[in-house]
Amino acid sequence: MRKHNRPRRRGLIGLLLLAIVILGGVWLYQRDPLALPYEARGMRPLTTKSWQQSSMTKDYPNLSRHPNMWILVSTKRQRVYLIDGHKTIYEMYCSTGAKNQATPTGTFHIQGEKGQSFFNPSSGEGANFWVSFKNHGEYLFHSVPINDQGQYIVAEAQDLGKVARSHGCVRLSIPDAQWFFQNIPYNTKVVIR
Repeated sequence: MRKHNRPRRRGLIGLLLLAIVILGGVWLYQRDPLALPYEARGMRPLTTKSWQQSSMTKDYPNLSRHPNMWILVSTKRQRVYLIDGHKTIYEMYCSTGAKNQATPTGTFHIQGEKGQSFFNPSSGEGANFWVSFKNHGEYLFHSVPINDQGQYIVAEAQDLGKVARSHGCVRLSIPDAQWFFQNIPYNTKVVIR
């Protein structure tokens, strides 16, 4: 009898170890979303065309199911996290402010100012799908930059998710910026660190 129980016991031990690894991964992901590889998180790989796609392979969240959602921006990781409680429900590649024009850190709230497009002649850049989070139109979430003809500046856009390159705003891919513009509610909390 004892010889026949060994394979079953080994199978149970194997299942127990697998469960521990999976639960540990889930716990680690909730603690640190970047602890898992980007594929495991549902992120698209960073390529030269990432700025033309949504950051994740899954659908954007239905915010009516997440009334307590808030936004975390990591300037170190160049990521925007949509968080419900302590759980990340969506992750976006971004580019925050370059060293000489850093994105302000702290706690802010989405403001009422937003628009389809803008162009700033002094910087020679603009963007589409902008939403203000500080100083009523000065600091924004928006698409990767456009030139004075309304064309995307590819050399800048290709740094999305890799390099802090903006003038202080938070740049997003075109689809992410459009979804953000259309769906993020007024007064949503934004934490930038």
